[in-house]
Amino acid sequence: MAVPKRRISSTRRDKRRSHHRLQAPKPALCSHCKQPKVAHRVCPNCGHYGGMEVIEPEE
Repeated sequence: MAVPKRRISSTRRDKRRSHHRLQAPKPALCSHCKQPKVAHRVCPNCGHYGGMEVIEPEE
């Protein structure tokens, strides 16, 4: 059975885990009004999604 010969230091452990952080979602541009929006969601500014008006925009 494989057993570590020495204890792994917290620095070495944390260096290995440096890529495990969460990424912030990158905004996409609305194809209709060119405002930033969350990808794969209805645009809150103009109410369009996939080239069609899905909801009435709030005034």
